[in-house]
Amino acid sequence: MKRILIVLTCVVIAAPVLAQSVGEKTGVNSALGISPSTPDFVKQVAISDMFEIESNKLGENKGNAAQKAFAAQMVKDHTKTSTELKSLVSSGKVTAELPAAIDSSHQSKLDKLKAKTGDDFVAEFNSIQVSAHKDAVSLFERYANGGDNAELKAWAGKTLPHLRHHLEMAQKLDDKK
Repeated sequence: MKRILIVLTCVVIAAPVLAQSVGEKTGVNSALGISPSTPDFVKQVAISDMFEIESNKLGENKGNAAQKAFAAQMVKDHTKTSTELKSLVSSGKVTAELPAAIDSSHQSKLDKLKAKTGDDFVAEFNSIQVSAHKDAVSLFERYANGGDNAELKAWAGKTLPHLRHHLEMAQKLDDKK
């Protein structure tokens, strides 16, 4: 009985440590509320920005009036955050690699969105924007609260209110269909 208790205690103690080594992509860190590592945060933010820029360029071209206005703002804002992140990395204040391209998961979402037209596009675009911004808010909240790089942590905290506003805007898109 003692052995079982010792093993269970070790598992409970080790779980957060093991979860931290699991990449953001699995969703384990998000589910447990664990702050991502600096390299994971930088990678996910860069991919998120690339996805936001590309998906919103589609929104500018194929969306309804509300989506076009939203999309123009998203392209502008996410280009800005992308530039700021690149500056932090290139200055040496943040040690991490920036991905050169979007990952396959986000690329498949873009491909699916590109294939949509009319009301199907409207529904898919709105859904993607809400989901992407929920993920971004979670990512930035977790890093702002527990990140290990002071410069990046401050930037995440400064950027977070804008992302929350983006999420509110995305959620209101359905009201304007």
